[in-house]
Amino acid sequence: MYEPIRTQSVHTMAAQRCGMRGLHRSREEELDIRLAWHLTALLTLTDELRALTPSHALDDAADRLAARITHMRGHAPLRAAPTASRATPAHITALHQRAHQLAGQALVVATTGGDTAGETLAAERLATHAAALGITAAG
Repeated sequence: MYEPIRTQSVHTMAAQRCGMRGLHRSREEELDIRLAWHLTALLTLTDELRALTPSHALDDAADRLAARITHMRGHAPLRAAPTASRATPAHITALHQRAHQLAGQALVVATTGGDTAGETLAAERLATHAAALGITAAG
């Protein structure tokens, strides 16, 4: 009743032409990409905080984040120039809230992927931003 398909799909042909092994990534590759994205976004916020409230601790954190991303991706991350905004308490609090959220997401992804170095770095950043926001762990 129906004639069978005798040709390969365009996706298969494109993958063969490009030398790709397939159009899908492994779970580990996806987690690695996600973690690198979260850490890069966290680095961007850290750079923003460094511009508004300079400190050696933030400089060290930015260096450690950049080193981890470079190790994961094989090249240094692109870094945006911080915006020229005023350092209002509300703006700084918002940056810490966003950084806290991203550090938490990075921690979950690093833990899921078994990335101990990423897990440690994300946990440290999570604790630092929590302290800046006055969030304490319930004992």
